[in-house]
Amino acid sequence: MGNKNKTISFRVSEDKFETLREIAEERDISLSAVFRDYVDTLVAHDGQVKVAPEHELEAAEESNAESFPPKVEVPKSFVREHERLELEAEHLREQLEEHKRYVTKLRQQLDEMDQDEVIHLEDLDEGEDEDASYRIGSFDDR
Repeated sequence: MGNKNKTISFRVSEDKFETLREIAEERDISLSAVFRDYVDTLVAHDGQVKVAPEHELEAAEESNAESFPPKVEVPKSFVREHERLELEAEHLREQLEEHKRYVTKLRQQLDEMDQDEVIHLEDLDEGEDEDASYRIGSFDDR
């Protein structure tokens, strides 16, 4: 499979078309070459292209202004802290899922129990059966 060229159409106003034609004539290239250069630049810079007059570009290069797109350096400590927080968040999500599974298991066990086996604390406060003794334990002691 070879490289196949594709056609891209641009719509511009008549005034802008004339300006583009003047640019092409100044550089002694075809109008198609102007568009190809623009598209190549757009692709090479991942869509981050700023169109500016040459005199602004030259002035920016002379003053060593930031390049476009702007780049920001982040300290390694910040990156490490971010990674640590991501790991901690993942661990907390796992703990939450484990807790949810445990609560679901306890609810299922509670649903499976007979109503006679369940003692409500409110019933203990009423004092109806003061002679009865109750044993507190886990549901697994059945």
